[in-house]
Amino acid sequence: MTKKQKIMGIRLVISAVFFALAMAAEGKVFWYWILFIISYLAAGYDIPLRAVRNIKNGQFFDENFLMSVATFGAIGIGALEEAVGVMLFYQIGELFNDYAVNRSRKSITDLMDINPEYANLLRDGAEEKVDPYEVEVDDIIVVKPGEKVPLDGVVVKGSSSLDTKALTGESMPVEIKENEPVISGSINLNGVLEVRVTRLFDDSTVAKILELVENASSRKARAENFITRFARVYTPVVVVLALMLGVIPPLFTGDWGTWIYRACSFLVVSCPCALVISVPLSFFGGLGAASGQGILLKGSNYLEAMANLDTVVFDKTGTLTTGKFQVTSVDPLAGTKEELLELAAYGEFHSNHPIAHSVKEAYGKALDPSMVGAAEEIAGFGVKTSVYTQNKETELYIGNARLMERQGIAVNAADSMAGTTLYIADKNTYLGSVTISDTIREDVPQALKGLRAAGVKKLVMLTGDKPEVGKLVGEKLGLDEVHGGLLPGDKVGKVEELLTKKHKDAALAFVGDGINDAPVLARADVGIAMGQIGSDAAVEAADVVIMTDELTKLVDTILIARKTVGIVKQNIIFAIGVKVLILILSAAGIATMWAAVFGDVGVSVLAILNAVRALRYQNRNEKTH
Repeated sequence: MTKKQKIMGIRLVISAVFFALAMAAEGKVFWYWILFIISYLAAGYDIPLRAVRNIKNGQFFDENFLMSVATFGAIGIGALEEAVGVMLFYQIGELFNDYAVNRSRKSITDLMDINPEYANLLRDGAEEKVDPYEVEVDDIIVVKPGEKVPLDGVVVKGSSSLDTKALTGESMPVEIKENEPVISGSINLNGVLEVRVTRLFDDSTVAKILELVENASSRKARAENFITRFARVYTPVVVVLALMLGVIPPLFTGDWGTWIYRACSFLVVSCPCALVISVPLSFFGGLGAASGQGILLKGSNYLEAMANLDTVVFDKTGTLTTGKFQVTSVDPLAGTKEELLELAAYGEFHSNHPIAHSVKEAYGKALDPSMVGAAEEIAGFGVKTSVYTQNKETELYIGNARLMERQGIAVNAADSMAGTTLYIADKNTYLGSVTISDTIREDVPQALKGLRAAGVKKLVMLTGDKPEVGKLVGEKLGLDEVHGGLLPGDKVGKVEELLTKKHKDAALAFVGDGINDAPVLARADVGIAMGQIGSDAAVEAADVVIMTDELTKLVDTILIARKTVGIVKQNIIFAIGVKVLILILSAAGIATMWAAVFGDVGVSVLAILNAVRALRYQNRNEKTH
């Protein structure tokens, strides 16, 4: 509890004591009204002062003005106990509101408590504690156990476990060693690390995350904008209605006290604070729940859009597939797969091409340089090399179908649709083939199944890869549409075409990770970037960033968004419904000012407590354990 809340608590206790004394003394001593006035001032002396200050600043119809007019009116007609009671219970409600809001903000602050206070800079062999802003690229910093990693970098000495929960939402520590990257904001759990800095603090992961969180509230959802516009119109209207209620009927009946009392009740219940506070708080809670799962949304408007998602468009490489070449098939014409793979590995011994690396990695054994002779690269075809195995020399040709054709060997090139196929021959004798392809990421089938279950109607893939490769991947994953051979501008065109086909209230999301995805990320209703493997341009252009690079987080985002929007709708319907009912009853003289207090304070507290639920979200995977 804050100091301000403690002082308010003391004021309310004093007010309650004097209120009880005044109620006991009423009718017994003539000065009982003094006790009511002391109770009123203890609870709410600041409300009229705030109303006057706000009026000077041009803000007339806020809750301070409404409460001041209502309670002064009640005092004026002699309803002292109700005037004081309204102010006392209103301030108790405000205290609960303030406490709930602070708790919500603290929950999000705790989740995002990743801002480093210092960095241990290594200079001339000695450590110096400096501000992270003072550290330059290529400087060496020391990160000790229990400390936050202050800047992005690469480990040059040491190994440790890092807690990345505040960044990714994953509770499992990440093991890192020399030459592996570390991201700022993670916490070093055990070993001492020496890290070479690769980015200035302003460009670091932690700085970008904090900027995203700080700016998220500036992009409001339609529901928030509706409430702001609603309050601007609603409040002056009810003030005019209350004035009419207090003045017009007495002109005919002469019963001024009764109608002024009803007008005061009308004013008390009309405060729109239940909506004005609870709706933004709900979205704020949803943003916090998402950040706790390693999902950063740049505004509550994107949270609202995710709740209405019905089309998801994916980039292929790095999003649906790993983006890394792997040997997926070894097909010898004679002999064993191991023998053919060994020949291929030695044949690619001198090459640094990614495909060559994947072949050597698949072989998995140390290569003896003495077993490889001179190598000759045949541009556009492949390589020719001499390999000495089993006491004989093999004149090895490794390359594409055109190389085999040049050697007078017929091969079935249709098999290459699944990826890149290396054909292997000993001079004019065909030995077999090795196929290398991009593999589907492990979590993709589960993610797509989850999206279908969440009500996403259309799943589309856009890729710059060959159309036949894209088609094979799309069929394997069960996608609705696949478009291949696309340049970045073509992807934008396809997304615009899909946008024209969707329902006007539905949203389309594009998920990508590369720099070439930035234009289409910006064009979609919601651009979603893979934060860990994604390029800076993609993360910058995106509206949602998945820090863990897990596509299953898309499903979590949709569920969090729908829960949040559901809570917002509940609060709007509940608050407006109760208020309208009590407004009618107050005007009819059925509801007293005590009912009006519930219509204002009670509804506010209930709506805020409901809004706080948006902060709580349990990962689907956690539920199953």
